[in-house]
Amino acid sequence: MSRVVHFEIPANDTQRCESFYHQVFGWNFQKWDGPMEYWMVSTGSAARGIDGGMMKRQAPEQGVVNTIEVESLDAVVKKVLGQGGQVTVPRSAIPGIGWIAYCTDTEANLFGVLEPDESAK
Repeated sequence: MSRVVHFEIPANDTQRCESFYHQVFGWNFQKWDGPMEYWMVSTGSAARGIDGGMMKRQAPEQGVVNTIEVESLDAVVKKVLGQGGQVTVPRSAIPGIGWIAYCTDTEANLFGVLEPDESAK
């Protein structure tokens, strides 16, 4: 079975984007020493989850949608709004899974935020 092992976040303003994800989720960014402007993104040290990358946006329609698991959906939505993001689809239930909301970051990238139902784990 194939699975997601990396993500990339396109950004018009990479410093603003880095600040957004660091403040909301605590992610760390490190500039890559490769041939292009690129930052490696570390989302944590837990065995569950993936790391990814960030790069300058290559085309206006370039986008990414990933879903991020959190402990408290309401707390994260509050942080998203406080850091200049927006909620595009409010909290809704996914029966047997948990609760999800869709937001945009400061670069207009869409992402999901999922609070799992403890009984579903």
